[in-house]
Amino acid sequence: MSGEVKTYRVRGKMLLSHDRFPEWRSFTLYVRALKPEHALEKVYSELGSRHKLKRYHIRIEEIKEVPLEEVEDLEILRLAELTGWVKAK
Repeated sequence: MSGEVKTYRVRGKMLLSHDRFPEWRSFTLYVRALKPEHALEKVYSELGSRHKLKRYHIRIEEIKEVPLEEVEDLEILRLAELTGWVKAK
């Protein structure tokens, strides 16, 4: 599987405290992926593990490829600067 890794901005809403006092909260995440479908899976994975959310508690409003100049997340910017990986033994 070859291709260029792109940066995507994913916007949406997530349902927090769904049992007692439900609240829909907006989020914006920057994700590096090959395709928008891969970016979507990454967002579901991150929000599910971070906030213990099910997929049906996450509503995606927009997935958009963005240039690196628009990215605000330092971790994503540092990942984009990498030219190769070093495998430790």
